[in-house]
Order: sequence, then structure tokens, then C-alpha cells
Amino acid sequence: MNKLSHYDEHGIKMVDVSGKATTARRAVASAKVLLNQETIEILKLNENPKGSPLEIARIAGIMAAKQTSNLIPLCHQINLSKVDVQTEITEYGVNLQAEAKTNSPTGVEMEALTAVSIAALTIYDMCKAVQKDIQITEIQLESKSGGKSDFGKS
Repeated sequence: MNKLSHYDEHGIKMVDVSGKATTARRAVASAKVLLNQETIEILKLNENPKGSPLEIARIAGIMAAKQTSNLIPLCHQINLSKVDVQTEITEYGVNLQAEAKTNSPTGVEMEALTAVSIAALTIYDMCKAVQKDIQITEIQLESKSGGKSDFGKS
């Protein structure tokens, strides 16, 4: 079993990445926002009383990715070269996908996951006036590349 990287014999620590090579890194994360048919129709017709939830969610996700190190205590500040959040209305609600890229000695998984999480919460906030039982589900890393080991869901 691997050791926890943010803990040593002295307690909690920020991982030292100064000796790691700077490489191009990319991560993709996804989430689902479950909505009822009435809310889905409101989104399709762009008739939400608070404005366009999908566009606001995209911007919120991009902004959140840039704030990840301020939100997660031991997360490194990294220069992001790209953050993109995509939204898709589906039969169950909204599918979200965020991509984050950097050239850094550490990965961008947390930035991609933060982006989809905040985008999902933004859709919740923007739609709660028309639906009270919204569910946010399946926040997950889909893939990462460019570090010591790559990952991709099957």
C-alpha cells in the first residue's frame, strides 16, 4: 500500500515538488447534475428566471480552477495554460466535463475536479428556484497525463 503523500512522521505537510521535472500535464474530470424534465425543458428553451445556468456554470468552473490552491489547503499553486468546461443537456439533466492543462512539476487533477464541482454547484444554484431536489453525482477524474503515471477510465 502506498503511503499518504501529505503526511510524514512530523504530521501534515505540503509535498515538495521542487525536484520533479516540469512536464506538460492534462486532466479531465466529469460530473452529472440530475434534473427533472420540467427543469431540462427550461434549460433547453433558455427560460430560467435567473439567466443561462450553463454559461454561468462554465465561467464559474473556469474561475474555480484558478482558485484551487486557495480552496484545498495543501494543493500547489500552478500556472494553468488552459481550463475548459463543457456542458451538455442530456435526458437526465446536465453532463459536465472540465479539462485543465499546465506545464508544471505537479498535476492538474484537482483543478479539473474543482472546475466540474463548482460548475455543478452553479447549475444547482441557478436552477433551485424551479427545482428543489436537484442532485449532483459522479464527480470523478476521467483521465490524467503527463506525470509519473497516466490514468484513464476504462
